[in-house]
Amino acid sequence: MSWNYVATAQKPTAVSHTVVGHFTKATDLNLILSKTNRIEIHLVTSEGLQPLLDVGIYGRISLMWLFRPAGETQDLLFVGTETHRFCILSYDSNSGEIQTKASGDLSERVGRSESIFGDFDPECRMMGFHLYQGQFKAIPIEGKGQMRQAVSFRLEEQQILDMKFLHGTKRPTIAFLYTDTHEQVHVKTYEVNVKDNELVPGPIALSNVEQGAKYLVALPAPTGGLLVIGDQTIMHSSGSSFKTISMDPTAIRSTERIDDKRYVLGDLYGNLQMLILDKDNAGKIISMKLEKLGVTSISSSISYLDNSVLFIGSEYGDSQLIRITSDKNEDDGGYLEEMDRYNNLGPIVDLCVIDLERQGQGQVVTCSGAFKDGSLRIIRNGVGINEQATSELPGIKGLWSLRPSEDTEFDKYIILSFVGETRVLAITADELEETLIAGFQAEEQTIFSGNVGNNQIVQITGKSIQLVDLKSLELISSWSPNNSSKINAASCNENQILLATGGGNLVYLEIKGNKIEEVKKVTLEHEIACVNIRNQPNGQSNLCAVGMWTDISVRLLILPTLEQVGKELLGGEIIPRSILLASFEGLDYLLCALGDGNMFSFGLEKDGSLVDRKKVSLGTQPVVLSTFKSNGNTHVFASSDRPTVIYSSNKKLLFSNVNMKEVNHMAPFNSEGFPDSIALATDEFLMIGMIDDIQKLHIKTIPLGEAPNCIAHQKETNTLAVSTTKSSSENGEVQDSSYVKLLDSTTFEILHTFALQPTENSVSITSLNMGDENSTTYYAVGTAYVIPQESQPKKGRILLFDVVEGKLNLVTEVEVKGAVYVLQPFNGKLIAGVNSRVQVWKIEESPESGISLSNVCTNISSILVLDLVVRGDFIIKADLMRSISLLLYKDGKLEEIARDFGGAWMAAVESIDEETFIGSDYNCNLFTVKRNSGAATEDERSRLTQNAVFHLGEQINSIVPGSLVMKATDSEGLSVSTYIYGTISGSIGVIGCLNQDHYTRMEKIQQQAAKMINGVGGFKHNEWRSFKDKNRKTIEGKNFLDGDLIESFLDLPPSRLSEAAKALDMTNEDLCREIETLQRAIH
Repeated sequence: MSWNYVATAQKPTAVSHTVVGHFTKATDLNLILSKTNRIEIHLVTSEGLQPLLDVGIYGRISLMWLFRPAGETQDLLFVGTETHRFCILSYDSNSGEIQTKASGDLSERVGRSESIFGDFDPECRMMGFHLYQGQFKAIPIEGKGQMRQAVSFRLEEQQILDMKFLHGTKRPTIAFLYTDTHEQVHVKTYEVNVKDNELVPGPIALSNVEQGAKYLVALPAPTGGLLVIGDQTIMHSSGSSFKTISMDPTAIRSTERIDDKRYVLGDLYGNLQMLILDKDNAGKIISMKLEKLGVTSISSSISYLDNSVLFIGSEYGDSQLIRITSDKNEDDGGYLEEMDRYNNLGPIVDLCVIDLERQGQGQVVTCSGAFKDGSLRIIRNGVGINEQATSELPGIKGLWSLRPSEDTEFDKYIILSFVGETRVLAITADELEETLIAGFQAEEQTIFSGNVGNNQIVQITGKSIQLVDLKSLELISSWSPNNSSKINAASCNENQILLATGGGNLVYLEIKGNKIEEVKKVTLEHEIACVNIRNQPNGQSNLCAVGMWTDISVRLLILPTLEQVGKELLGGEIIPRSILLASFEGLDYLLCALGDGNMFSFGLEKDGSLVDRKKVSLGTQPVVLSTFKSNGNTHVFASSDRPTVIYSSNKKLLFSNVNMKEVNHMAPFNSEGFPDSIALATDEFLMIGMIDDIQKLHIKTIPLGEAPNCIAHQKETNTLAVSTTKSSSENGEVQDSSYVKLLDSTTFEILHTFALQPTENSVSITSLNMGDENSTTYYAVGTAYVIPQESQPKKGRILLFDVVEGKLNLVTEVEVKGAVYVLQPFNGKLIAGVNSRVQVWKIEESPESGISLSNVCTNISSILVLDLVVRGDFIIKADLMRSISLLLYKDGKLEEIARDFGGAWMAAVESIDEETFIGSDYNCNLFTVKRNSGAATEDERSRLTQNAVFHLGEQINSIVPGSLVMKATDSEGLSVSTYIYGTISGSIGVIGCLNQDHYTRMEKIQQQAAKMINGVGGFKHNEWRSFKDKNRKTIEGKNFLDGDLIESFLDLPPSRLSEAAKALDMTNEDLCREIETLQRAIH
């Protein structure tokens, strides 16, 4: 049995629809994007696009437009889904939330589903839809936007290519572009008469337009009529007049109106052209001409914003914000200037996981994009440290950075604390050298050091405080506690010092000029473990925090009186080890880390009260909290055995792993030689490094200029092999050339390119070793000869390469009867899926013929072998139409021993364990099947039984074992087996396998989340996640948890979180910890 948790690590990035209008306010100009099942709302500003909202939809978006009924001051958003559900959304500017104005279902019990088309009447009288063959459906809209009952009309036209409502008509008039049974293309228009339930022939009827015509564009009055856009011509017709213009053969994919006389067209090759309409005073078109503007990403949707700025939404490459310029660019001769670029990982065709540092945390390399926009994307979780300098210095107990003057922004000194001594490093000429600060006590261990006012620095040791002049580095003043008490903990800002001395004594001091003056001393009832005084811009804080032994509490005290204003018992027996008052995005927090790696966070109110208590595990060893700045923002570095950066986004604390095994101490170090760097101390060395941008996932792009098809990693040679296809167009004919490229897996530099034969495409690739560890490692490449007249390739090759001096060396090849869709290493052999056959091959070597491949055995029991996974002597097979089956290799033969008789159109498969396998299908589902090896009868043993089903809503092309986070050991915390997948829409997800008890706990949380968190548009979560089979039947999801829904609990305000926790008989703290612990273990 399998119990699974599915969560999104990277949201969809492919943009399918874009619209522009006034959605959030009448005065706001908004760009709205749809990305599969998400809607992004942006504000258009003079500086670019400002993200406002990102909301999920329980459905795959197929239609989206803005419209404004009479009486509305803002635009409304229509959203339609692939299951023919729809909703109309508005924006409440007071609450900042999206509201559902209306929703409905346009589906029919019977009818043959077609490509989905929809449009709205420019006069807001009607919306129209083509959802089923031979049917047009309309929703009439009355005066103030009230929608009436949908009305269906029978259509004679069967194969609809596009539809649009005409402008300036007395009645709503719809135009259809369609093909007939002879594959001829025509245009017809109809007036929609709802009262009599009939379609009345309209003003335009065009027969035998260009066969390549795919799009209609309705022109506003007074010009009116339609543009019919084909691959070689553009025609305008108003019913009484016609104009046509020819163009070079192409494939138009998107259009957008700039004004009454200008339209932009984007094609499959990324070319952007402007169609200019020359009109007379009455608006009649006199002539049309095309001007080439330049090259962009391949557009799926184009939106004109303002001031010659366009947004290019792409499903095949990065989306772009571009400006049309009046002057020609020197670089490419075009008239386009890129203002911004937005990452798109889609479509992810294949991926592999590389664990270069052998820490159990992989970076994902995806084959992304299509045609000229193809690329490799390297996705890494967490924060990377780029090493600048390292010195072997074991035993560091603390470190701090110091500026040489309060007038400079650069640091010069690093103070290193050791048991019984303090050492000082200074940077000179880009090198760190040991030096002395005369006023410091070098023979004592430092517990705090920092810059203070008046060009001075302090050193606090266990015995005393030293105040030192920065210019002379000589001692100015010192202070020691009475009765020779030992200073156990210390904190300091520009002119305030807080000390904890033995016996629960807390001492507050101030630096006044060149003197250190004791201001207040109190004795608390327990020993003090840690202290912190807040850094303020003016150097004067009115608040401090302490962590206590014995009662294991945190306390807030007012300065200078040290009067207690807040207290929170942490519970347990582990003492606080580090406490910090910090601010993120204008909100104040108290962070307290314990000796066991756990950390508490509290929101800090203006009156000193602590709210929104949460607990998170940052490791298993004591944690030290320190602040640093990156890109002008303050973040917190949690040093421990699993170092973490704590930051804030959208007023929410986030935690990102640092890609280092262990860090004991951190200090910011922004020097001229090492700008924007940090200093890190481990058990053995001191390192200076630059920190990556603070974000959850880091994405690096390796442009290829051609489409990557599949990828494999070879750790023995530290290389990647990628198969690619380069498309070029001549006279409208697309020519493909295929290659195998060898890349360095560290630098991603292309080392070598091997060209395949004409009409030959590479469709699979793997790395294998045919013998022991000392044997040669090979890349095996599977190909297919693609002939347009063949419905399925009849010939292909298996090519075997070794890597010699950074080049692919062809060792041997063998021709096969079909396409080699999949290759996998198999116990010293090679297993291949060739059309409907599974074949086992072995490498043979002889002095006469050298290395060759010979076929061992073949199994023919498939329609088309799409994917194979090897587990011991078992092979899990994904068939294009016959779901999952299990093969056994025994005594030189392949035998099918079990299969899923349910049937599914498969996309990918992977093995969870010896008995359980997970698959994805073309209906965007995930499911698992289980082998009944212990069953009593042969019939039961031959069946793979479905035991978990889930509708993901995105098509997965590849599932691989791997982890985006460093795996915890059993002693460190929660350890979950994970699988990473990539989708056509560019999302990266993780599937975690839980035990039954853990699944049961999380299922209760999911059930509560489904009750409390309503779907946008009134769509239901259980309907969205219900398994949808090839016959349009739905099965309620089971044994899969929706991690995205569960983790959305973390975004709820405290009051709603308390409501959920109460319903679950949990505390807020326990609920958040349960979710966050699993979240951090998975992604």
